[in-house]
Amino acid sequence: MHHLGNYTDEELNKYQESPPDEYSVKTLNILYNRASGICFCFLEAPTRIAIEKHHEKYGIKCGWITEVQSTA
Repeated sequence: MHHLGNYTDEELNKYQESPPDEYSVKTLNILYNRASGICFCFLEAPTRIAIEKHHEKYGIKCGWITEVQSTA
């Protein structure tokens, strides 16, 4: 979870469609609420540090990161 910032819908869609980056982080989905300014990124990554570095390159500080598992 982090602040949404000034990202446009087009920019968020572009990030969601991007291939894995140099940290092997792949965006699976981005959920956000403009009124509250909150963004939730669902990412696939090898480590928590990779997720932090992925966000840092965009100047974003994560509020929290939680590892989850899927039933699929």
